[in-house]
Amino acid sequence: MSEQQPQQPQQPAQPQAAQDTTQPIFSIEKVYVKDMSLEVPGAPKIFLSNEAPQIEVNIHTAATVVEQGALYEVVLTATVTAKVAERTVFLVEVAQAGLFHIRNLTPQDLDAVLGILCPTTLLPYARETVSSTIGRAGFPPVVLHHMDFNQVYQQALQQRAGQQPQPTPSQLN
Repeated sequence: MSEQQPQQPQQPAQPQAAQDTTQPIFSIEKVYVKDMSLEVPGAPKIFLSNEAPQIEVNIHTAATVVEQGALYEVVLTATVTAKVAERTVFLVEVAQAGLFHIRNLTPQDLDAVLGILCPTTLLPYARETVSSTIGRAGFPPVVLHHMDFNQVYQQALQQRAGQQPQPTPSQLN
């Protein structure tokens, strides 16, 4: 007969040292199309034209606070305009948005995350929405190219620095 050892009572799990609430947090809560429009002012005659249109792409971003210190909405707006001479062939505007849970960052780091990481996350979604919308309108799809939002952010920082008032001699003393 084998001996059974008495079972030791299980010790309750030790609570982890108070979870570090200062660790940076970044998570994507939701990605969605906030607004979208398509205009084809010359349809159906525009489809008879064989001229290749000139494509112009404009992209800009905006960030707003949804819940202070926790939830932010970032909107990447892509506007694609195709023109032949001065006639607009089509115009597509997509506002691709995301809700991002962001905590425990310095104001400078938060600004960088909202200006670089969030738009970089949204661009592939905007790319697909723009491309499929143009394709459904009867035109060859336009694919948005990769964008270096770090470079765009750095340029914006330089512009902001140039717009700050320069100290007067009396403020230097």
